[in-house]
Parts: sequence; structure tokens; C-alpha cells
Amino acid sequence: MKSLFTKSPPESVAAIDLGSNSFHMIVARLHEGQITKLDKLREMVRLGAGLDTDNNLTEEAIERALSCLARFNQRLSDLPKGCVRIIGTRTLRIATNTYKFQRLAEDILSHPIEIVSGIEEARLIYLGVAHGLDHDPPRPRLVIDIGGGSTELIIGESYLPKKLESLSMGCVSMSRKYFSKGLVTRKGTRKALLAVLQRLEPYENRFSQSNWDEAIGASGTIKAVGRILTNMNWCKDEITFEALNKLVDYMIEKEDINTFDLPGLSSKRAAVFPGGVMVLAGLFSGLGIKTMKVSDSALREGIVYDMVGRIRHEDVRTHSVLQLAERFHVDLKQADLIKSTVRYLFLQVEEYWKCDEEDAQFLKWSAQLHEIGLSIAHSQHHKHGAYIAEYADMSGFSRQEQQLLALFIRSHRGKLPTSQFKNHVGKKYRDLLHLAILLRLAVIFHRSRGATKIPEIKLIPNDSSLLLEFPPDWLDAHPLTQADLENEIEYLKSVEFELTVY
Repeated sequence: MKSLFTKSPPESVAAIDLGSNSFHMIVARLHEGQITKLDKLREMVRLGAGLDTDNNLTEEAIERALSCLARFNQRLSDLPKGCVRIIGTRTLRIATNTYKFQRLAEDILSHPIEIVSGIEEARLIYLGVAHGLDHDPPRPRLVIDIGGGSTELIIGESYLPKKLESLSMGCVSMSRKYFSKGLVTRKGTRKALLAVLQRLEPYENRFSQSNWDEAIGASGTIKAVGRILTNMNWCKDEITFEALNKLVDYMIEKEDINTFDLPGLSSKRAAVFPGGVMVLAGLFSGLGIKTMKVSDSALREGIVYDMVGRIRHEDVRTHSVLQLAERFHVDLKQADLIKSTVRYLFLQVEEYWKCDEEDAQFLKWSAQLHEIGLSIAHSQHHKHGAYIAEYADMSGFSRQEQQLLALFIRSHRGKLPTSQFKNHVGKKYRDLLHLAILLRLAVIFHRSRGATKIPEIKLIPNDSSLLLEFPPDWLDAHPLTQADLENEIEYLKSVEFELTVY
């Protein structure tokens, strides 16, 4: 099978974090599983501030973002497919016109943009932070990342996150709501603090101090707070609750953010700083945090380490698929039969249909999960399974990847959902159809659930057709399979694809 890295692993990789406040990019060299940062870029785009009342990204916000990505792209020009991952977070999760921005951005970058869930964002953050920590001896740690539109809470030990949550509050959203005129009043800070505590209340027991030994903060807001508190001589190596309260009092005393004289606070961050400080103050208060260390690593480093895992065939997505199969009591023997047969079919067409290793992976995962809907009901189980695959928390998967998995599960039997194929972001209609047909054929060949041995079948592909050549008299000896294939011929005619069986 062709691989994205058939000769050797890439020398360099890049990760871009499309945050609600800032866009970040790092380029790193890989050596024996370790990364060395070669370049680091950051621009404050304030994408989250560009959402209107209907959650549409404004034209101005889109233009700011695209201009930034055009500059980033100069550093990506020599990196091939599979060596660049671009992750969109909270603002792109909720924007109603994300697809428009995504299409324009991908035209500039020539690499796909993945929109991840808050839980997946939290996992990647923890992965980045964990690689910068000493784990001898292992101990439970709380990691907090305050972004522009969301705040991620993770408790983990060594490199394994155990509890993850993403709360819809961040420095941009809180500043817009409580400090929109650039004024920090005692009344405004009280309202903001109460809002944070209310948002946090359902998660206090899970993330309170009794569950961890050390608190670590990551990303812009927390790094800025740590730098300022140190420069003001209010604390030394760690953020303390007392120093944080001094900072809140300072902001109230100065009132106008334009009069802040805080060494280490950039003019670009000042507008969203009060909201971020109040989120942090609420977390300290609600979770019982006394001190917090500050990490230099965050989401982008986590993206890189996750990429390293994929390159080394240690893909967390495979583990997620197995967990979901176990959770929904999938018949693993049947799934393995489908997986084996779909690979057999794939290897015969991959060159002509220009398939790659990622296509093979998604077919494998789809084969393993195609019957998860049976746990709900046999009738329409392909639709139930598609819903589960699209909306379950699956570590390692982006929103588009789960939609793709769901599309293949939905398509493994019955009428093909043509509109979903045409509307899927990231892959062409015909390429998706080709892969779905392979899965459908594998399911047909194993409808008897293992009682029938699959013969040597020759596949002759074309763009809009596929010829199946069976051994002489095999189909006559298996009339049920022949009838299923005749039905499949009619299904595929509806999508203008010709299946011929000999």
C-alpha cells in the first residue's frame, strides 16, 4: 500500500492553531520521535471578536485571518501533504459561515483545515503541555488553557489525560460582554467573576484541588498574567492567588485599559486582558488553586506531537475506534471480515483511483464501526451508526473526520446519500463514492456473516464504473450474493455509476 511517507519520515512538520484571539504556527524538525522548534510565528487576529450577532464571521475578520495565513503560507511552501496540520477551535466551531472561511483559507494554504471539538482541543493541549513536564514521579496535574473563546480543563498523569472539559468562556468573549468599552469597574469584575463561577459550577467536583497535585497554565492569557505578575514583583516563579487578586484590584483602580501600565502587557492584548484575568481569577477561586506554574507549550505543540504519533503509526484515532466498537458491542469477528475484504478490494483499485494511506485508514475504521447502530435498533441501523460516529467524543478525530466516518457508515447499505457526498468538505464527490462502494461490496460479500468463503475476485476500475470478475460458476452457486449484487447495480445507477458483474 502506498503511504504518505513511503521512503522515510519527514524531516520537518508544521502546526497552525487558528485560535479565537491569535493564530500560532510552529515549524519543527523531527529526530527519533523528538521535536526541535525551527520557527515560531504568532499574530493576534481576534477572530472571535469578528462574530456578529448571528455568529457570522464578518468580512473584516475573514480578511484579517486570510492576510495572516498568507504570511504563514510562505513558511509552508516546502512541506508536503501530511506534514502540516491546521486546527480550528472555538470560533470556527460556532461560526455559521465557517465553510466559507475554510474554503478561502484552504485555497491559500493548500492544506486541509480541521475543526476540532472542545474535548479534542483539550486533549491536544494536554499532549503539548505534558511533553514539557517532568513525570518522575508521575502525579496528577491540572492543566488549564484560557483561549479567546473557550477555556479547557484537563486532569492527567504523565502523558495520559483522564478528565477533559471545554467551557464556552474565554478572554475575547468575556471582555466583549463585561468590559466592552475598555472600562474595568468593580461592578463589572463582580459580574464577570460570578459568570465564571456559574459556568464552572457543574465541573467543580471533578476538577477541584482534591483531584490533582499541581496546576499548570498554558497559552496567551496565563502566560501574560505570569509575566506581568513577575515584572510587578507580586510573585516569583508561579502565579499565586494573592498576586492575582492584586492584579484585579490594580485594573479596578486604573479603570480604563488605556491607562494600564503593566510591564509585559502588549497594546494588542490589552483589549481582551480583563476578561482573561477574570476567567483565571474565577478558576482559582472555584477550583481551590493556590499556585499555578506556567507552561511554554500548548495546543500547537500538542498538534505536532500528535502528528509524530501518526507518522510513527501510533495513531490515537485507532484506539478511539476500538473503544467505540467495544462500547456499542460490535461483532468484532464480523467487523474483521469486512475489514479484511475491504482491504483486499482496495489494493486492487488504489492506484487507478489515486487512493492514499489515509483513505485506507478510513475504510478500515468504517469497516470496524459499520454496525455500531445495531445497539440502538436493527431497522435503519446504518443511520443510527452514522449519528453515533458523527457526535461521539472520539479522541484524535476532527469534526470533518467524524463526518467522513459517519458518511461511510451511513452509506454501507441502502440508498446512497448523494447530497452528503457532494456537500462533504475536503474530498471530491467521486473519490468519496469510490471508497463507499468498496465498503458496500465488502458488506455484501459477508452478508451470511462468515458462512461463505470469499473467492478471488478481480476488480477493473474506471472513473465511473467497476467490473467485478468472479471465478467461473461461483455466482451460480451463490444465488443470494448474485441477487444482492443485482440490487447494488440498481443502487449505483442512481448515482451514475456502472457496476458490472461477470
